[in-house]
Amino acid sequence: MTLPLSDSALIGTCLAASALGLLVLTGGGGNGTPDADTVATAQVEEAPAPEPEAQAASDVPADVDDDFGDQVRAYLLENPEVIFEAVAVYEERNMAAQTDMSRELIAANADAIFNDGFSWVGGNPDGDITLVEFVDYRCGFCQRAHGEVFGFVEADANTRLIIKEFPILGPESELASRYAIAVLNEKGDEAYEQVHGALLGHDAPITDEALSDMSADLGLDHDVIAAAMDSDATTDVIAANHDLAQRLQITGTPTFVMEDEMIRGFVEADVLTNVAADLRD
Repeated sequence: MTLPLSDSALIGTCLAASALGLLVLTGGGGNGTPDADTVATAQVEEAPAPEPEAQAASDVPADVDDDFGDQVRAYLLENPEVIFEAVAVYEERNMAAQTDMSRELIAANADAIFNDGFSWVGGNPDGDITLVEFVDYRCGFCQRAHGEVFGFVEADANTRLIIKEFPILGPESELASRYAIAVLNEKGDEAYEQVHGALLGHDAPITDEALSDMSADLGLDHDVIAAAMDSDATTDVIAANHDLAQRLQITGTPTFVMEDEMIRGFVEADVLTNVAADLRD
């Protein structure tokens, strides 16, 4: 499952495709339609303009006569909704292909996704549905998604939750993930869950001093945690998650994997509920 294009992007795609199609079919030119040189400049500014003879020869395919081009142009002008219908079908096919590819990638990496042995596991460890989230603590959409994810898990008592530390937004992101991983390894699951929520609710720069204060607020021995933050074990977790994300073609956060479905970007709890229901049917 992938998120659809925005309405503006979809409309832009429709209009660009229809304009270019009309140019090809009707030869461009009059009635306010931009000529071929204008289209070429908008796409690749450094491309040299074609010779007039070559341009005239390439505007219309050899097997498309003028009458047919005029008929198509007239039909599309009278029935512009056809263009949107065609793009919708294309988008549906494209999303289906992306879904199939994501499922193949998930199947090929299932053990690393669902049973890596080092990621935090919450919710119901024996649940029939597993939700995995790749998270960056400096990601605004991850911060928004936190309440949605944990709200869904609390409401669905049969879901297992796994958090993948995936810092991609700079040094503060990595510092936060190292802190969270060290807390998990040194202080356990309950402390990690507290820190995970605190980091996603932290709206100031993440610094060593800020993390020390966070440990104090949560009653954690920060010296022990700080010593583990730069350990090989912590570094290995981050490296493994980055390698896994690359294999899954994950480039942003939050990204969710629920069984064989991949959901890219922020979602609300009801979306997760609906996906889980579909998987259980």
